[in-house]
Amino acid sequence: MPTPRSASLVAVFSVMALLVLTSAPPGYVSLGQAAQQAADPIETLRRQATKARTDLEKATKQWESRRTELARSQVKLREALRELAKAEAEWNRIREPLARLANATYQQPGALGSMAIFGPGSTESTLRAAADVTHLANAQEALIKQATVLQDRRQRLATTVQELQSRNAVEQTRLLQQINALKQRSAQLTKDLTELLDRMRISRDRRLALACDRDLVADARRFPNGLIPDKYLCDLPQRGHTLRADAALGFYKLNSAYKQRFGRDMCVTDAYRSLGEQQSVYYRRPGFAAVPGRSNHGLGTALDLCGGVQIQGSAQFNWLEANSRRYGWFHPRWAYSSPFEPWHWEFGSEYG
Repeated sequence: MPTPRSASLVAVFSVMALLVLTSAPPGYVSLGQAAQQAADPIETLRRQATKARTDLEKATKQWESRRTELARSQVKLREALRELAKAEAEWNRIREPLARLANATYQQPGALGSMAIFGPGSTESTLRAAADVTHLANAQEALIKQATVLQDRRQRLATTVQELQSRNAVEQTRLLQQINALKQRSAQLTKDLTELLDRMRISRDRRLALACDRDLVADARRFPNGLIPDKYLCDLPQRGHTLRADAALGFYKLNSAYKQRFGRDMCVTDAYRSLGEQQSVYYRRPGFAAVPGRSNHGLGTALDLCGGVQIQGSAQFNWLEANSRRYGWFHPRWAYSSPFEPWHWEFGSEYG
């Protein structure tokens, strides 16, 4: 019989467990879920491969950002090199008069300072001589100051250039090493997953589903109609065709069910259409294609089918009409009459 103390402990643990379950943040994995994932090596590898891909994309974005900073740094480096070249040219320009001055001072150390200002001659000539001496002394001092300033500037610029070159080289090397390491990890995980799928004889449709990440949906929605990059779309079993991740995952299941019924994959003539492809279809088939930029094909959520589906009332069309909604696909109402397109099917809500 449980004691009051043990009963109270059970109550406390029950409340705590309830709080954890009801307040768990998005992405929270319970012990049971963790155990299930650990028991599913395919899911574990798929998650690792997805994380490696995400890390690689983040690192690539950081690399692109750092490349911009490096480009600015290179601009500063070029400016510093130009300034250094100017300083070198200025220094070379005054080197000759500076050398002459140094040579004259060496040969006649007291030449300027020993001139007799108050020697024989008129007061006017004496004052002129004094003025000449002052002028020469000032010129000598100014030349030496200019030389000193230029020498300091050359030294500072040379140091700046060296620091910029060194920092840029180190940063580029570090970033490239990081990118290459992530690429290698992503490639290795993909290889491991492929080998595991081969050993377990996983079907093609299941492989496609594993490679299609539902998290790509939110990213794909950020792009305008017809301008979704390939990496945000999922391949279909029908070569050359892609769809948005949620539509593709629904299609894989629909295709498998269709294959069980008719013994072959569904026949697809069109899936995602780029903006350029939409324009081409619009001008080739006026009245049978949406205005470019407004087609659901450009969202990756529409298909044009063949293999019998394009004929209303056929066994294939009737089967799809009866079963497609289970997998998120439907034949829109407008396609029955305006214009009549039995081949056109869409993914999502028929009323929204």
